[in-house]
Amino acid sequence: MKPSDLRTKLLRAAQQEPPQDHVPCAFEKRIMAQLGRVSPMDVWAAWGLPLWRGAVSCVAITLLCGAWSLAVPASRDSQDSFAQEFEGTILASLNQHVEDAW
Repeated sequence: MKPSDLRTKLLRAAQQEPPQDHVPCAFEKRIMAQLGRVSPMDVWAAWGLPLWRGAVSCVAITLLCGAWSLAVPASRDSQDSFAQEFEGTILASLNQHVEDAW
């Protein structure tokens, strides 16, 4: 028998059966017992685990960047040229005349 035919027959049989008002014996007691076992969710624990994972990954990235900066030899020429370019950029406004600014 095909699953679709079986499904159709089961739905037809369920629709022909009238709904019952009968509740199984001690149903509410069983449900209340199950609810009593459930502990409330700890919000701090739910937030704590992802935050600690994020902190660990940030520390790992920081250590890797620090190790990389120590491993790469620094060239003195690039530092001197950076200082000169930085000073030229900062003092560029002092080199302009007031008439040229307008």
